[in-house]
Amino acid sequence: MRIIKKIDIFILKQFCLLFMGTFFICLFIFLMQFIWKYVDDLIGKGLSFSVLAQFFFHAAMDLVPLSLPLAILLASLITFGNMGERLELLSMKAAGIPLLRILRPVAIFVTGLAFGSFYFQNVVTPESSRQLAALLYSMKQKSPELEIPEGIFYNEIPGYNLFVEHKDLETGMLYGIMIYTQGTSFDDTQVVLADSGHIRSTADQMHLQLTLYDGQRFRNMQNTGSAMDRSTVPYMRETFKKEVDLIPFDNNFSVMDANLFNDNAGTKDIFALTRGIDSIQAYLDSTGHAQYEQYRYTFLENTRLEGNRDSARMREAVETTPVNYDTLYTALPDGDRARVLRLASERGHSGIVQTEMLKEMSFYVNRSLRIHYLERNKKFTLSLACLIFFFIGAPLGAIIRKGGLGVPVVVSVIIFIFYYMVNVSGEKLSKSGEWDVTFGSWLSTMVLTPIGVWLTYKANQDSAVFNAEGYQRFFRRLFGLRIRRVINRKEIIMNEVHPERVIPALQQIVADCNNYEQSRRLWQMPNYLRVFFRYEPDTQVISISERLETIVEELANSRDSRIISSLNEVPILVPDAHTRPFRQPRLNMVVGVLLPIGFIMWFRIWRYRLRLWRDMEQLKKQCNYIIKRLEASSPSPATA
Repeated sequence: MRIIKKIDIFILKQFCLLFMGTFFICLFIFLMQFIWKYVDDLIGKGLSFSVLAQFFFHAAMDLVPLSLPLAILLASLITFGNMGERLELLSMKAAGIPLLRILRPVAIFVTGLAFGSFYFQNVVTPESSRQLAALLYSMKQKSPELEIPEGIFYNEIPGYNLFVEHKDLETGMLYGIMIYTQGTSFDDTQVVLADSGHIRSTADQMHLQLTLYDGQRFRNMQNTGSAMDRSTVPYMRETFKKEVDLIPFDNNFSVMDANLFNDNAGTKDIFALTRGIDSIQAYLDSTGHAQYEQYRYTFLENTRLEGNRDSARMREAVETTPVNYDTLYTALPDGDRARVLRLASERGHSGIVQTEMLKEMSFYVNRSLRIHYLERNKKFTLSLACLIFFFIGAPLGAIIRKGGLGVPVVVSVIIFIFYYMVNVSGEKLSKSGEWDVTFGSWLSTMVLTPIGVWLTYKANQDSAVFNAEGYQRFFRRLFGLRIRRVINRKEIIMNEVHPERVIPALQQIVADCNNYEQSRRLWQMPNYLRVFFRYEPDTQVISISERLETIVEELANSRDSRIISSLNEVPILVPDAHTRPFRQPRLNMVVGVLLPIGFIMWFRIWRYRLRLWRDMEQLKKQCNYIIKRLEASSPSPATA
């Protein structure tokens, strides 16, 4: 018995061809988005083709795990949409092959892709991320004149702090320049102010040529004399029209060592991430314990007792005798009071500063710990996303039965954008510590898994998930929307209207409506117990509705346009909407017990009763009008 059948090969061939195309398309789209993010670091740097090729290669390798789920979603949606559109799925089901059996070969293939994605993230992606980080950092260091921002100090040039008010991107001119340099000591500093200028790299790429126009230079004068001498000559001021300085700066492109980024969470495999988590957790525990012991020793214990030969006796006296600090403070001399206050204030301020520093350090260490957890969970969630997107795309394609690049692309993009938004939101809230890391990283998986299970179940049961009429019927019943009649005059009439039979039937309906209104008093609120616990079918309304539809069907053959117009004004009666909220008796009882919901449904039933009363008034009006038209158009007995 063959394990792989021809139908499996047929389905796999269609899926694999589409998957290869969609994968490279998705990878190209993500790569373009990534390049656009770092386009400022690439343009105008004079990077060689080999450097750009390395950048594109490592960026593509880093984006492969993200491209796989979208490619699987799109390929499965198109594959099974094409098969449904060409009635191939219908033929397979007619041959007795269930949908789950049809999905099995592709599901096994996608499972292999999920394991491959996990292996790729654990082996290839960390090295690519490490090389990519080194390339990006090296690119940012290349041609620093292109990186100078506006409005803030730029200190990437060694020994210089540069401030620029405005920068012309087309000409490269800098305006409102202020340069602050500091030598070996604080006194050896100078400040340069210039109206404009520009920075260029020299031909050998070993220096930066700084050209300044219309500026002044201020320099502190080093003086070995007394302070009186220094006050007479505080600084030197120099005015210039144009000045050119050469700043030593190796502008040749060289990729820095990628091993410097080994501590980044994105450059570690799952085993390194686990070791990193353990190390950070141990560091936090040891640091917290050490700080607790230091605070307890500094602020809670009397350290002056240490080293005293009677320290044990004094400590015992302190611990057994209650201390009144106000009494001790008032007993001190005035000079000692000021000293005690000063020491207490200094110790309190020192504790606050130290606590703020520890808080800041703890924040960054905890953030690093959360990022390590997120990166470790991402290796599992992105792998599982391949399976989840397959069990969303394949059943969805079988349900909508639309192939090609139209509807499947739109649906795939919407689903992936929803997944991406949920995933990014969970990661951001987890990084900030507002959400638990496990919950934030697995949120997208928890949201999409039930959707995939539900779509697979519906597709396997051949349920009309996207049947518009079914949803219209549901919302019409939920909100009590009316249904209007649409009857048009017929060009060819096969059965003529017989007034002698229709008029008595209409008169009987009018009489039944009058009797029903008098006996039921529809304008009054219904009995709560009868609505939810003592349901009885309203046979009178059912009978009126059935007879009315029979008469309307016969009158639709009328040649009188006014009768046809009047028929469109005849309301459609809903026989059971005013009697009970649901068809299941147990569900009605449950709703009746839940009083808040029960009261809402009770008022809803009253609303339907009032609507039935208005419908019957409208029905009687239109019936009387049709009777008059029929009597006027039919010949009298004497004439006959």
